[in-house]
Amino acid sequence: MKILIVTGMPGAGKEELLNVARSMDIPFLRMGDIVREFHASSGAAEQGLSVGQVANREREIHGKDIWAKRAIERMSGDIFLIDGCRSMDEVDSYRGLSDHVYIIGVHAPRSVRYERLVKRGREDAPKDMGEFDERDARELGWGLGNVIALSDILIVNDSDLGTFQSKVKKELEALR
Repeated sequence: MKILIVTGMPGAGKEELLNVARSMDIPFLRMGDIVREFHASSGAAEQGLSVGQVANREREIHGKDIWAKRAIERMSGDIFLIDGCRSMDEVDSYRGLSDHVYIIGVHAPRSVRYERLVKRGREDAPKDMGEFDERDARELGWGLGNVIALSDILIVNDSDLGTFQSKVKKELEALR
């Protein structure tokens, strides 16, 4: 199995990369979806625990690669894309499954990412730059910066959507 790991800071453009993968019929899984499903079924919300707190708690209890292990249970086929890898421990779990693992890093400038997250308007959108920086610090604390730095491919997303989509399609076609 060829495994494509997509990583990047919040707001960098990972979701847009997934849209291109979907259009190319490349199956994928968002690690964040697994975390959110677990949060919803665990009763953590009733305990006042956020998704991020539950993700951290599970890492502390079961190891830093717990979310990768849970994702692997759902993977199949000749090629599979994983979104949201945040640590080299998680990458190593995928490498235990296949010799053909490629990390695709998506990068965008801090100010661009902040604007995107605010415009997106999701529940977890930052209220201000301080909250944005706290989220970045939490993500980097999990080891996300190391995964980005060790990417096999780095796609910079600092212009228009069409340009980014073209870059992504070219890279995915080369990896396919």
